[in-house]
Amino acid sequence: MKPPIIIINFKAYENSFGNSALELSKKIEKLSKEYSVEIILSVPATMIYRISNEVDLPIYAQHVDAVPLGAHTGAVLPEMIKDAGAKGTLINHSEKRLRADEIDDIIKRLKALNLESILCVDRYELVYPFSLLRPNAILIEPPELIGTGISVSKAKPEVITRAVDEIRKTNGVYLIAGAGITSGEDVYKAIKLGAQGIGVASAVMKAKEPEKVVEDFIINALKAMS
Repeated sequence: MKPPIIIINFKAYENSFGNSALELSKKIEKLSKEYSVEIILSVPATMIYRISNEVDLPIYAQHVDAVPLGAHTGAVLPEMIKDAGAKGTLINHSEKRLRADEIDDIIKRLKALNLESILCVDRYELVYPFSLLRPNAILIEPPELIGTGISVSKAKPEVITRAVDEIRKTNGVYLIAGAGITSGEDVYKAIKLGAQGIGVASAVMKAKEPEKVVEDFIINALKAMS
C-alpha cells in the first residue's frame, strides 16, 4: 500500500459483477499503469477469483466474517478470500458493521495470512483507538454523506483534519478519506487536508464514463501529493 491510495468499492451495482465488472477493472488497470498509481479494487466475493486472475491490481474483499472455519453457512472468511486471490479486505464498512472484538480478531487473522486491511470508521474519535489494532489503513467516512455526492472534504473538512491529528499518534497506519467524493477537486482537497488517499464507490460505479472519473481522481491525487 503506497500513497496516494485510491480504493474503489464496487459494492453491488449492476456493473459490479460479471463481464461489466471485469471490463471496468481492466480500464482502471490501464490507468493505474499509465500514471504509476496503485488502485485497490474492492469487489464482490464472487468476483475476487476472476478479477484477480485477469487484472494486475490489488483486489480486496468488501467484508469478511469473524467466525472460525467450520459450520458457518454463508460466511466469508479471511482464509477464503486469500485462496480466491484477494490481497486484503475492507472491514467494518457502514453497510457491514462489526463489533470491536470481531474487528480485532479479523485483523489478527489477516496479518497471520499476510493480507492487508482497511478499517472503516464513521467519526474521528474512533481513529486512534482503532489504529491501535494496527490495520494497514483507516478509512474515515461519515455515513450521512456516503452516496450523496456531497464530499466530506467540502462539507466536513474538520472530520479529516481531526482524523489526521489522531492517526499521527500511531505510526505506520495510513488515513484514507471517503464519503461523497465525486470530483478531482474533492480528491485534491482531501489529500491537502492530510489524508493519504481516498475511497470512492458510486462516483465511479454509477458514472457513464467511469474511466474518466478515475483518471480525474488520479491526476488530482498526484497533484495534491506533489
